[in-house]
Amino acid sequence: MSRDTDVPVLGGAGVDTIVYVPELPLPLPYADSYMIERGIRTRAGQTGDFVALGLAALGLRVHHLDMLGDDPEGDLVRALHEDNGIALTAVPHPAGTKRAVNLVGPDGRRLSLYDVSRTQGEDRFPEDTVRALAAASRHAHVAITQPCADALPLLRDSGATISTDLHDWDGTNPYHEPFAFAADVVFLSAASLADPERTMRRIADRGRAEVVVATAGAKGAYLLADEELTHVPPVAPPAPVVDSNGAGDAFAAAFLHGWLNRETPQRCALYGTIAGAHACTIPSTETEAISREALLALVAETEPGP
Repeated sequence: MSRDTDVPVLGGAGVDTIVYVPELPLPLPYADSYMIERGIRTRAGQTGDFVALGLAALGLRVHHLDMLGDDPEGDLVRALHEDNGIALTAVPHPAGTKRAVNLVGPDGRRLSLYDVSRTQGEDRFPEDTVRALAAASRHAHVAITQPCADALPLLRDSGATISTDLHDWDGTNPYHEPFAFAADVVFLSAASLADPERTMRRIADRGRAEVVVATAGAKGAYLLADEELTHVPPVAPPAPVVDSNGAGDAFAAAFLHGWLNRETPQRCALYGTIAGAHACTIPSTETEAISREALLALVAETEPGP
């Protein structure tokens, strides 16, 4: 069967309500109310949405699969995909569309409050849908949301390679392990890791990962490939930093763009750091992904000359 989709993205669809708060970390000093001058806005876009947007902006053929409610939030997600030309298969979910509140501080740092009432233990994607999508695809990116763990064996059977993002895994929570050990490319944040190298090597030793990447914000990232750990230096954002929301998703999308084009892991990581830095210059209320042309232009500016 021909593979007419580059990357299906499984899971991670939902809406965020963005609130710009006067300070982070919380708690804010108690007050009856705070005036939010920059406004409060609900928009479509959680981790799977942002990875799908990032991949599509880089020229890849993307298909997003997740569970959505028949509600205004689901309509926002559907509109986001339609407006950006991204195929979407929405499995009906009686509990409604996933949602979160993102508190964003003046320095761009984010604190997310997830509504887990929208996730149910029996959530599953239809097996036939997963198999058909995987059979038509080169690679699958899997969010760590509830329906996705049971899809991992089906994806492996298809022969497609897999990537996942463990986000702020602490290296011990067993929920993340099926994702960590089934994927060929594993992304995670170093924020909750006392020893990033130890966790990265454990992922590689116990699982299938060819590459493990731990992003470290303004410190860059750590790359484990061919059993060698290297530090990937940060790049300067092309504009003032306003928001870190979506930076990890942008990193993953750009890295996968390079990886699927058979670039070296080091060059893929450079793509990721540039896209992640770009994402930090975009307000949370917007969903603007870096284009392939802009990414390659910034790569050319970053790389040393002959």
